[in-house]
Amino acid sequence: MSQVKDESIRLIDLLMIGIGCATMAFSLVFFNIANNLADGGISGITLIIRALFHLDPAYSTILINAPLLLIGYRFLGRQSLIYTIYGTFMLALFLWIWQRVPFAIDLHKDLLLASLAAGLTGGLGSGLLYRYGGTTGGTDIVARIMERFYGIPMGQTLLWLDVVILLISLVYIDIPHMAYTLIYSYVFARLVNFTQEGAYAARGTIVVSDHYQEITDSIMDELQRGVSLINGEGGFSHRPRQMIYVVVAPSELHRLRQIISRHDPKAFVSVINVNEALGEGFSFARPKKSFLSKFKP
Repeated sequence: MSQVKDESIRLIDLLMIGIGCATMAFSLVFFNIANNLADGGISGITLIIRALFHLDPAYSTILINAPLLLIGYRFLGRQSLIYTIYGTFMLALFLWIWQRVPFAIDLHKDLLLASLAAGLTGGLGSGLLYRYGGTTGGTDIVARIMERFYGIPMGQTLLWLDVVILLISLVYIDIPHMAYTLIYSYVFARLVNFTQEGAYAARGTIVVSDHYQEITDSIMDELQRGVSLINGEGGFSHRPRQMIYVVVAPSELHRLRQIISRHDPKAFVSVINVNEALGEGFSFARPKKSFLSKFKP
């Protein structure tokens, strides 16, 4: 029996997408527009249109995305289409609202502060939007079409579209403002990645040792972490080996190294960055350790 994909619309998704759009719009109005910083994607195009034709970005966001949604609806599932339409309208709505709020953030004309603030708030908002399944349409749809018909990876298309849009932005900003826009873009991208990766980052560790049982027992006893034993084979000796796989919090990595070294100083250890760890011991039912346990020998 084929697995049915979950296309249900969840209230928590809509709420977080709305918060993400509100944060993105806030960043665009109070940091990008207020300090004459450009942007990539559809937001960048709306800023170009604003500078050249004085059209409110709230309206141009809808005008640009409407035909793209009509063209790309067949490439979006039901949930994705609804979330994209909702995200587009929420972004436009909050752009309209924030521009009419009698409020300003005085950064004393410091473009570095402005670019950092824009990257932090905009990246946080966009990361929330993507984390809960939303998009604001635009270049994402174009990238999906290019991948579908021409086999060009979405990331590559999005990168080149951003480059073109930023270059066109030079019609209304100068080189120094473009330099600060690049700083903003870097911080923005980092915050998007951080937000999408989740709060429960961890370290995955693979240990190869003849003393695997002693190491396993100590990990479960002292760190209270689950351990998996993987059947392996030496590439040179072709001897069967037991490999240990355990996921720990970053703060527990030093303690784990001590445990391994105590039982086998020559053990082979590979540490892997785990972007997100969900389940018992991480996102719920975390093991409680007393403060004094950190000082056990």
